[in-house]
Order: sequence, then structure tokens, then C-alpha cells
Amino acid sequence: MSPREREIQRRTELSETRVAKAVFPPTTNHHNTLFGGTALAWMDEVSFIAATRFCRLPLVTVSSDRIDFKHAIAAGSIVELIARVIKVGNTSLKVEVSVYVESMYSDGRERAISGVFSFVAVGEDKKPVPVLPEFPL
Repeated sequence: MSPREREIQRRTELSETRVAKAVFPPTTNHHNTLFGGTALAWMDEVSFIAATRFCRLPLVTVSSDRIDFKHAIAAGSIVELIARVIKVGNTSLKVEVSVYVESMYSDGRERAISGVFSFVAVGEDKKPVPVLPEFPL
């Protein structure tokens, strides 16, 4: 394993981010389930935090890849969003986010949503910069 690969592994472990939220009426739709747009915003935020923890550089979201909504998330649920860096390029990285849902009043949880978000590190001029400048490709 190269020094760069070791550093990526180390930073990936340190940057995993978990956020728990309660689903209350202001975040739900007319079906009394979580708005898809709210879920996407939460996912973008937690993935941004994981990406920032990984490289400690200014980042911009450049894309989201295939967001799968597997289960509706009812009002009164607890959700946990877990973000992990899954790919590191020269100036970009990808973060996978899984959203788990659980009842407030019973055990068990299931994955309800998953997706991947891509980020690019940018300098003061807003142009791409290496995410690991001390470990060039």
C-alpha cells in the first residue's frame, strides 16, 4: 500500500459522519412522510461534512448520483444519516450516504434512502485544487 493509499484509508476512517434527526411535521408532506427534498438536503449536508473532515479544504457539491428512495419515512420517526468517503481522485471525492429509519417507540431500523455525492476542492479563485496536495498522484 502506497503512502497516499494509507493516508486515504486513515482519513476515510476519521471522516465518517453520523447525524440523527427526528422527523417532525414541518419536514413532512401531505402523505405525512418526509419530503424527498428535505431528505436530499440532509444527505448533501452530512456528505459535505464528511468530505470536509476528509480533506479540510473548501468544497463544492458537483453532483449526486442515483438516489434510491427504498422506504417512506413517516412523521414521528428517527433517522440516522451515515456518510463515508468511498472514492478519492486528484481534486474530487465521492461520499456515500445511507439514511436509516427507526421508530421512536420500538427497536429495529432499516435503510430507507441511499445515494452518492461528488465534491470538488476549490481554491480562493474557485478553481479545483488537489484534495491531498501533500500526496500527489
